[in-house]
Amino acid sequence: MNLRKVILSSLFLALALVLPFLTGQIPTIGRLLLPMHIPVLICGLICGWQYGLTVGFIAPILRGLMFGMPPLMPVGISMAFELAVYGMVAGLAFKVFKEKYGFGSLTIYLSLMLSMLAGRVMWGSVRYILSQSFGIMFSWEMFLAGAFVTAIPGIILQLILIPVLVVSLKSEIMKLQEVRF
Repeated sequence: MNLRKVILSSLFLALALVLPFLTGQIPTIGRLLLPMHIPVLICGLICGWQYGLTVGFIAPILRGLMFGMPPLMPVGISMAFELAVYGMVAGLAFKVFKEKYGFGSLTIYLSLMLSMLAGRVMWGSVRYILSQSFGIMFSWEMFLAGAFVTAIPGIILQLILIPVLVVSLKSEIMKLQEVRF
């Protein structure tokens, strides 16, 4: 393992645990701004898919156990799968698009959009399975509202903030990605 990637992943995990405190532990604001998503997406882009997947899966479960938010069932479990897919797809897509288009905003935006879409589909799928298993109602309308409508402010924030941060860290990212396993 690359020690830098492990250290950075630990930092992104810590940020995923701490950033929701900016929303004051108010679930409605958290659903709007999606503070846990930002470090997971950046982790996938910078450290690679394996690290993004791991940080994404661990963050909501660990945060739920430590702070009680998000509640583990069904929110925390479905978020764990959602964020794992965010981190994994962001890392894989970034690698593929970087080879095709080079390092730049287009590569970052394509990676972000693909990972956000895949993560939301995963969230809806897991939430549906959990809802069916525990007799909780989860409709198509609830999926659309939770995955897209309510999340619009967070999606906009991610599309503005993440490319700026990743481009500003470009030289460090290039060093990390040169290291092979």
